[in-house]
Amino acid sequence: MSSDRTRTATSPERDRPWLIRTYAGHSSASASNTLYRQNLAKGQTGLSVAFDLPTQTGYDSDHVLARGEVGKVGVPVSHLGDMETLFDGIPLDKMNTSMTINAPAAWLLALYIAVAEKQGVKRADLQGTTQNDIIKEYLSRGTYIFPPAPSLKLITDVAAFTYREIPKWNPMNVCSYHLQEAGATPEQELAFALATAIAVLDAVRNSGQVPDDDFAKVVGRISFFVNAGIRFVTEICKMRAFCELWDEITRDRYCIADEKYRRFRYGVQVNSLGLTEQQPENNVYRILIEMLAVVLSKNARARAVQLPAWNEALGLPRPWDQQWSLRLQQIMAYETDLLEYEDLFDGNPAIDRKVAALKEGARAELAKIDAMGGAIAAVDSGYMKGELVRANAKRLSDIENGITRIVGVNAFVETESSPLTAEGIQSIMTVDDMAEQDQITKLAQWRAARDGAAVRQSLENLASAARNGENIMEPSIACAHAGVTTGEWSQVLRDVFGEYRAPTGVTSLVLGEHDIDPADEKMVDLRGRVDAVSQKLGARMKMLVGKPGLDGHSNGAEQIAMKATEAGIDVLYDGIRWTPDDLVQNALKRKAHIVGLSILSGSHVALVRDVVRGLRDAGAGHIPVVVGGIIPESDMLVLRQMGVAAVYTPKDYQLVGIMADMVGLVDGRADQYGANDAGDSTPATTSEKVALY
Repeated sequence: MSSDRTRTATSPERDRPWLIRTYAGHSSASASNTLYRQNLAKGQTGLSVAFDLPTQTGYDSDHVLARGEVGKVGVPVSHLGDMETLFDGIPLDKMNTSMTINAPAAWLLALYIAVAEKQGVKRADLQGTTQNDIIKEYLSRGTYIFPPAPSLKLITDVAAFTYREIPKWNPMNVCSYHLQEAGATPEQELAFALATAIAVLDAVRNSGQVPDDDFAKVVGRISFFVNAGIRFVTEICKMRAFCELWDEITRDRYCIADEKYRRFRYGVQVNSLGLTEQQPENNVYRILIEMLAVVLSKNARARAVQLPAWNEALGLPRPWDQQWSLRLQQIMAYETDLLEYEDLFDGNPAIDRKVAALKEGARAELAKIDAMGGAIAAVDSGYMKGELVRANAKRLSDIENGITRIVGVNAFVETESSPLTAEGIQSIMTVDDMAEQDQITKLAQWRAARDGAAVRQSLENLASAARNGENIMEPSIACAHAGVTTGEWSQVLRDVFGEYRAPTGVTSLVLGEHDIDPADEKMVDLRGRVDAVSQKLGARMKMLVGKPGLDGHSNGAEQIAMKATEAGIDVLYDGIRWTPDDLVQNALKRKAHIVGLSILSGSHVALVRDVVRGLRDAGAGHIPVVVGGIIPESDMLVLRQMGVAAVYTPKDYQLVGIMADMVGLVDGRADQYGANDAGDSTPATTSEKVALY
């Protein structure tokens, strides 16, 4: 028998596997703790905590904007008691924990430290990562709170604190993951992420919080969180380009001599954008192929990997679905011989050419951002967001026109019925509606039981530190021990720093009639139909595109707004994070003819019901409401029964067809609309919002 078939005592030494994680959290701290302990028992080697949207955006579970969102896309953590429950029975000195949290990262880290101290664990023994990349939130995920400058100060505070107090902690994951999810090209993903890292390191260096002799230690703890798509050769080259560019930047810009501090350290979740609702079983192969991009090349191998589940385009994965993805990692790490070999791609001419091309493109983009004044200036100007919206529009257009072929979507669509998703089978997890009320009840009990004077004093100390430019970590840890809630901590900083509404990236890309290709018969016909309906209405057809609740995934809303504008519809889109009442008032004040709601967080039933009811109560029940998002079949029926005119999910990728449906809805109700004027184009005021950017 060949010695290559089996491992023996004389087989080559194997490299250590990457950290094996699943991104998890839902319903409550108690339910999530049970899930974590089950996954660890199955061989997972690190934790990756998903927080719910109220926690990610700094609101308590009983805030008006948290309605319908509690526990849906992650675990609610409102105070130290929740954090203790979340890690009950999990010794933090033996765990490597990644927390996907950005604007309130300093607060969640403070809670984590407070739990460790209550466990008797020294700060220096903690290992893990806070994502803490607030800058990319303005571009893609949308869970920002504060303006860019104070956000950069918060990142700096965490970095300066952790290198001293928690030397094995990664204070920031520069996150290019959501850039790719927002449509970034590989060159944009490289450049925008590296520009963010440069902005952070410049801020740390200039803050005076880190002595020059220690700066290399901070550089060495900056990590990255990347995405790997289906074009896995390109993705392998992208990761090698990341490693080489980061080595150049840290060596040349920051004069870091020690190679270990220049190492590009990254974790990865492979692409969720490419997971399909159609023939979802095919997603298993996509996930495997995408994982290969970040494990095959030893010199650019991920240090931690978490994989989505096959059914994430349908809804929240069950524990079994997460186990399936976990087993995929374990088979790759422990059954194959991958970890026994040196880098498989060194010296490959095709790889070298592609890496060089990606680096050249990224350097050109970095130079452009640098000329604008860096990443913060490029965010404020809307440049980076606009480029992502433009790139995503091109990606979707290529799918719609069949240039990009996706199996089961626009190619090879014939299929047998799947036993995984057959009627009567619950193929996703649903969060109990009572979880939100239970969390709110427990939150009220927490507030009632704590020492009010200690809470007030700790919040005053936090406010003083923020106003005076001091590091906020120690005051935040004191707040955690005093019983302060997530919403209270965030509100103090909102009062000091203010809030922010990022550019949408849509207004700068408004299309005119000259931008329509005369050969595009479908779009020319759609334009004609919009003109005809507008003539019936006595005013240009208007569509309000709304993002109710806290879901910051704005890619779909942006592309609908772009396509509607291209079709000649007047689009009213003011970005993310509005209450249902905000949207109703905006629709009435600005005389919208149709309302389109985009929700991907699972809170669609509660939020849509409030919008539909609000329009009816205002005598505007004739305005059709359409909804798009990750919506299970059973919920589609519920939405239609409450009066929603149409429901779209990720399988509905033909945007021209969606626009045609909407024009038809308005045409069928043309005689029900009121005064024939264009209405007010400004958003309604709201006590919850600052002025539109």
